Amino acid sequence: MQKPRTLGELKRAGYRSRGVKDEMRANLVRKLAQHEAIFPGIIGYEDTVVPQIANAILSRHNFILLGLRGQAKSRILRSLASLLDDELPAVAGCEINDDPLAPICRSCTERIAESGDATAIEYLPRDQRFVEKLATPDVTIADMIGDLDPIKAARGGHALSSELTIHYGLLPRAHRGIFAINELPDLAGKIQVGLFNIMQEGDVQIKGYPVRLPLDVMLVFTANPEDYTARGKIITPLKDRIGSEIRTHYPATLEHAMAITAQEAWTEREGGRRLVIPKFVHEIIESIAFEARQEKKVDKRSGVSQRMPITCLENVISNAEQRALTNAEAVVVPRCSDIYGALPSLTGKFELEYEGELRGADSVARDIIRQATARIFKQHFDNVPMHTIVQWFELGGNLKYPAGAPSDEIYTQLRKIQGLFEKTQTLGIQAKDEPALLVAAAEFILEGLYALKKISRNEELGFHADRKLGRAEGSPAEADTLPPRRRPIN
Repeated sequence: MQKPRTLGELKRAGYRSRGVKDEMRANLVRKLAQHEAIFPGIIGYEDTVVPQIANAILSRHNFILLGLRGQAKSRILRSLASLLDDELPAVAGCEINDDPLAPICRSCTERIAESGDATAIEYLPRDQRFVEKLATPDVTIADMIGDLDPIKAARGGHALSSELTIHYGLLPRAHRGIFAINELPDLAGKIQVGLFNIMQEGDVQIKGYPVRLPLDVMLVFTANPEDYTARGKIITPLKDRIGSEIRTHYPATLEHAMAITAQEAWTEREGGRRLVIPKFVHEIIESIAFEARQEKKVDKRSGVSQRMPITCLENVISNAEQRALTNAEAVVVPRCSDIYGALPSLTGKFELEYEGELRGADSVARDIIRQATARIFKQHFDNVPMHTIVQWFELGGNLKYPAGAPSDEIYTQLRKIQGLFEKTQTLGIQAKDEPALLVAAAEFILEGLYALKKISRNEELGFHADRKLGRAEGSPAEADTLPPRRRPIN
């Protein structure tokens, strides 16, 4: 069936106008009734943030998402466009997408009065009805609301006080759609005043001339609580006019975090080499973010973005890919050592407290990697005895190999450690598996023992026993097996 192309055809087709909030509410009601995902791709908010957003939309509220960086706030705002209709009829050529049945701009009102039912109609897709603006201190009221255009006045012979001379800003251009402002506290106070006036009363003043613009718009915002004092604040009258304040959060579980990283990270590499990422590598990378958010040397007010594990995984894969290319290996298998090679993807993702600044970002990041490794090692090997491996080092064994060494070469060295490869079966990796995967699993076991201070590691000796007391640091029953130290005889 052909779509109506004139105002008359639109009327005969039985079209009825409805507000954008009613439109979003109706589409949300349909999705809820059919058990459809409201925001596909948003993971970990199913029982917390998403129901609150649904409540705000069902209540026809403007709302704000309040949370630290890297909590998918902007992504959620952009996903709101999926709750709009596929397309919407508007007066053809109108700057503010006027409703053919209820125009609000002077130009469309005069055109419909002149042409009547012959007035041309166009259709707006939903993506053109979402307007987004990043708030910055240099944004002006003219950017947001509009300004007088002297060129329009001169060409049309209009008085400057005429609405026909207005150059509309972003907010009027979002009429009959969604207007999103990211980082709201960065917006100057006088601009925020212009927003709440048009939100509630629907009128604005441009260059001192009062203009009535009853805009139909859903207003949504994001803000970081840190910004309230660091760069600005939301003025109280505007905050009072925002219907719902919704708090976002970081992933609550390792599984949610891993699903987000798997969805967002670039892992499909070209080059013909097969990529195998062991599960424990995924888990350590995600645990780094969890540990960093709890680390006292990291500023918790700033937060640790979920982008950290995403960029870290990409860097880890690249490090392993570089090694595979150098050694002409057909399979790319990231190891724990590749995580240390990905430090540049970590150090820029957190802010340090004073104590952390004294130690340096690299040192703090290495500590966090060790903590994450220990956490995942305990999950897999909590009840698995490791004394035979520790004993091998206590009896004088040490293991050192270059980070870029080929898997076959490292595999040969690792076979010397008694019982090491048998322990990889706990990870689901068998002796028949390819050497690169066995090496990655064995290295994880050694890194886990090092993280728990069962063995030591340094640049000179590699993995080794702690020689200070003739044993591995932190080895079991050390207090019972060592003789008491004698006092020196004077």
